[in-house]
Amino acid sequence: MGSEVEVAVRREIEALHEFFVAWFSGALAVDAFEAGFLSRFDADFLLIPPAGNLLSLDQLAAGVRRAHATNREFRIAIRNVKVRRTFDGHVLATYEEWQRNALASWPSDNGRTATVFFEVGDSLRWLHIHETWLPAETMQAGPYDF
Repeated sequence: MGSEVEVAVRREIEALHEFFVAWFSGALAVDAFEAGFLSRFDADFLLIPPAGNLLSLDQLAAGVRRAHATNREFRIAIRNVKVRRTFDGHVLATYEEWQRNALASWPSDNGRTATVFFEVGDSLRWLHIHETWLPAETMQAGPYDF
């Protein structure tokens, strides 16, 4: 798989999660929501978080919007980004998302593996994410030095 695609995927995943940290910490103004968050997603986007429930883009956006400036200590580290498949204008990738001081997750220091499906165009559009908790012993061991 081309390194250009791998670089673009890594950058997009990291950029979205940098938005989350800045949004939740209050470092971003409320008017940054459209460009920093909503513009990245397909209207039919679906998230399956580790709990297994289904969240539409509207549901996810409402929760993220409400969480503006609610957690100055929240941090995310993205690790092990891998492009798994590229085909017909789409990319399937996996990555680990490590969170520190998360108020909406238990444990508050946690890690999850995510599978993401992108549409490739002028930019990468998020179509689908499925997250699964990392094993408890992996989460307990960390590292949380970010």
